[in-house]
Amino acid sequence: MPNTTPEKRLFLKERELGALLEITQAINHDPTEASLYKIFQFTLLGQLNIRRLVLYVKEENQWLCVVSFGAGLTDFRKVPLPDVILDNCKGLPCPLTSYTGLSKEWQHLETSIPVVRNGEVLAYVFIGNVHEDYVSEEATKFLQTLSNILIGAIQNRRLAQQRVADAAMRKEIEIAQEVQTMLFPRKLPNDAHVAVQASYVPHTAVGGDYYDVVDLDADRFLFCVADVSGKGVAASLLMSNFQAGLRTLLRQQADLATVAQELNNLIFRNAGGDKFITVFFGLYDRRTRLLEYVNAGHNDPLLIPDAGPVQLLKEGSIMLGVMDELPMLKVGRVTVPPRTMLLSYTDGLTEVFDADHEEFGEEGVLRVLQHNRYAPLAVVHRELLREIEAFNTNGTRFADDVTILSCRFK
Repeated sequence: MPNTTPEKRLFLKERELGALLEITQAINHDPTEASLYKIFQFTLLGQLNIRRLVLYVKEENQWLCVVSFGAGLTDFRKVPLPDVILDNCKGLPCPLTSYTGLSKEWQHLETSIPVVRNGEVLAYVFIGNVHEDYVSEEATKFLQTLSNILIGAIQNRRLAQQRVADAAMRKEIEIAQEVQTMLFPRKLPNDAHVAVQASYVPHTAVGGDYYDVVDLDADRFLFCVADVSGKGVAASLLMSNFQAGLRTLLRQQADLATVAQELNNLIFRNAGGDKFITVFFGLYDRRTRLLEYVNAGHNDPLLIPDAGPVQLLKEGSIMLGVMDELPMLKVGRVTVPPRTMLLSYTDGLTEVFDADHEEFGEEGVLRVLQHNRYAPLAVVHRELLREIEAFNTNGTRFADDVTILSCRFK
């Protein structure tokens, strides 16, 4: 520092050392971010005699004022950082008097000190009413270094916290994936009366789709395809709750209407109306060839006979979990002719768009089935997935989970 005596230079260096020690000790004691900013503020005030201080930091590409302290200063937490500073002060400390057009709030501040890491400005320290011993270039460089230590420590703390959070999230996802895998049936019916095939392509690590097939006795089995609103761990847990409720009701030999009503009540109580599930339930009797079903707000399954028009299975009610009681619930009933195919799916299969924003839709599904009507069900599923992949502008990156469950009634 020019124009100072050796004694004064030593005194100033001692103050700088004191400031450095206070900051490093504060960092090592691991306080909160807010506490670190407070310590930074009082260190500059007490050790370096800086009377006015404003600190802006960059968080998620937004500039936020985290310290605003000093006599006569406005509350800079409400003042946006001027573009003229952002555009021109990117490396070395800058005198604010060199900028024109600054509003009156900035008149009490004298110097802007950018905090740079890896070529990027991460913070700005503004100081004013500085003691005359502490206005040299060397002094402002020390302030820059001190601020860099603070911002670096806060960044490192956030990275460490993020790593812990990421590890916890990965563990949650692993558990949810295991839960979801356990929900799906291990074996599907394939006998002299019926064959069942299922395919599932999740959009994210843990999807919100679900399918199940449950034998009720030697002649009857229930199958369902469901889609919970939302994705991830919460959706997986709700589906687990749904399956537990379904299995309990089936052990109690509840009829299809009771199953739908009780599961609706279960979802409504557990999710409080914030989440819902669309689901198609089918109950097939091999002996009588009667299919009973409830469509609770789900995509209409396609019942495709050997001859005649395709039938859409629409009877049912609204999605589960929206109201405490399903309104106007109807159980559909249809006698299934031999060599009939049923295709049920979630909306991830149809809500796929090409470059012209045209939807694959139900028409696309029927178009694929026309050419693969009598192919093995595994081939039918493979062709459907191949067709939507070719149709989709994003290829294999679908916007939603894709679930297909089909039955061939012999």
